[in-house]
Amino acid sequence: MAMLAASPESGKAADAPGPAPERHTFVVRVDPRTGKLVRREIGPRSIPRQIADLVEQSARAQGVDPLLVHSMIQAESNYDPRAVSPKGAQGLMQLMPSTARMLGVSDSFDARENIEAGVKYLKYLQGIYKDDRLALAAYNAGPGAVDKYRRIPPYKETRDYVERVASQYDQARRAQAGPAAAETQPQAAIEDKHPKLEEFIDENGRLYLRTAQE
Repeated sequence: MAMLAASPESGKAADAPGPAPERHTFVVRVDPRTGKLVRREIGPRSIPRQIADLVEQSARAQGVDPLLVHSMIQAESNYDPRAVSPKGAQGLMQLMPSTARMLGVSDSFDARENIEAGVKYLKYLQGIYKDDRLALAAYNAGPGAVDKYRRIPPYKETRDYVERVASQYDQARRAQAGPAAAETQPQAAIEDKHPKLEEFIDENGRLYLRTAQE
């Protein structure tokens, strides 16, 4: 498995514990009835085709699941290539300047550079920890924090980040696998895997289960 050279200061995409705060997207419009400005939260950004293609290419090149990368980008920046966190993390995968330099990135706001570097760094962390959750924790809080505690660090922001990405990843996999499984396997075949059971009691009063006779 190919690995990147780690720098002593290698933190996440963030050198300090904790991810960029969870992002919410709002739109401000004039209420036609009152004439007042109203701020409303809107859902996640739609994924531009260019970004989706870059994720697919980078993930496949590194042997990483594209759905995991998408889950990270959604949590990190909500697909905003110009995103900057309060700690200074930049771009789609929220690379800290020191991490970007380590990975040879010249412009963290360039979608291609940012995604390629973020995916390479994730692959490097997966190779070290052999566990996606620990890799995510290290991406967020830095390998030093994971090595210190030998588990997900006890930082609320890091734990929330890992759970958020893991939840999004699980939902994405279910959404992808569900329809495909239904299409490739007839309903009758699914039911055959779970034959009906019926109860019966023998002459000594003992309860048994047996496959029902059709």
